[in-house]
Amino acid sequence: MAVSKFFTPASLSDRELQIIELVATGLTNQEIAQQLEISKRTVDNHISNILTKTSTDNRVALVRWALHWGKVCLNDVNCCALPEQVE
Repeated sequence: MAVSKFFTPASLSDRELQIIELVATGLTNQEIAQQLEISKRTVDNHISNILTKTSTDNRVALVRWALHWGKVCLNDVNCCALPEQVE
């Protein structure tokens, strides 16, 4: 069995999950800021925190992480509700 290169799901806030969803749709930080009516710097900070929490290096790796853990739904891929992990 192959070892996953992804870490277990991180503890993310609702706002961070919202930002991941917008990143996954291909929006820039400026476009995310406009849509959420917050500053681009705030989005930059959220993205930086999210990358740290998920141990990902960039937006592409972040979207792959989010798809792997069922945090986003893209083009009807990965759209079923996954059960919560019990620790």
